Amino acid sequence: MNRRVVCTRGGLPADVLTVIEEPEPEAPAHGQVLIRTTAFPIHRGDLLAVAAYPGTAPEPVPVGVEATGMVEAIGPDTGVAPRVEVGGRVTVFPLPVGWSQWILADAATVVPVPDELSDEVAAQMLTNPLTAVMLRREAEQHLALGYDGYLVQAAAGSSVGRLVTGVMQYHNVGLVNVVRSDRGAAELRKRFPDVPVVATENPGWADEVRKAAGGRPLSVAFDPVGGKLTESLLDLLAPGGRLVIYGELAEEPISVHASTLLYQSLTVRGANLGRWLLEASAERRASDAVAATLIALAFKDQFDVAATYDLGELATAVQHAVQPGKVGTVLIRPW
Repeated sequence: MNRRVVCTRGGLPADVLTVIEEPEPEAPAHGQVLIRTTAFPIHRGDLLAVAAYPGTAPEPVPVGVEATGMVEAIGPDTGVAPRVEVGGRVTVFPLPVGWSQWILADAATVVPVPDELSDEVAAQMLTNPLTAVMLRREAEQHLALGYDGYLVQAAAGSSVGRLVTGVMQYHNVGLVNVVRSDRGAAELRKRFPDVPVVATENPGWADEVRKAAGGRPLSVAFDPVGGKLTESLLDLLAPGGRLVIYGELAEEPISVHASTLLYQSLTVRGANLGRWLLEASAERRASDAVAATLIALAFKDQFDVAATYDLGELATAVQHAVQPGKVGTVLIRPW
């Protein structure tokens, strides 16, 4: 049997997600790879998609976009990436049925897992590192970045934020990190002692950011939050600055007067992996997957795991995944 996670309507994920049983997949056809899943992560984006699902579905809707596992079979005459072979460890993104014991994946989405990476890291090897690759590419659109221009990053203690910090530090890009609390700031300093970090719970935090940049222009800002924080980040940017929004943690809308953008010639742009999937060529996706793997290898200590559950603990795992202050990703072992 194959156990997989589905929903039939939108709502609170802990309430509407369920585990169903069905026959195991048949042998893979041309262009497919059959994978026995060993672990998958619960990403916030997975849960947002469930919550936003419109109405009810006539058939169970699969959930999850990323998983790691072992190759059981490869379809006839199917081209695969180097080192993807029967018995080999792989990670897959994007997936139509990620939260499942067995996966029939498009061969183009299957990426080999280096021996140096544990299953816990491999389960997170693509989505967050690919987001870091995407954000770096967005930042590089500003000509000052990497020279005199600095990057300011909100929610820097998140899984993506830590990877961005590592990547930018490796490439000698000036960076100031922003987190919510002094506690979070202290934790991030332990991980990256050479990168300044400022807590927004302190009055005057914006001035602290400017001071940390040493008088150099804040050219680019990364914002996965939205709302009031976006407005504050826009105020920090130098003329000609670029703000990239890649999340919507805040519930309140962004309220910005036209003059803020007009007279400072600021650019506000949204970026997400869904758009990357639609716009990137097959060559770009393959290249970015290699870059994501290299990020996972270089910064494997940054892939924290908050907890690991089995499928029978699905509701508890989902509740843990949205718990405020959680550090790391919640994983599920489906067997």
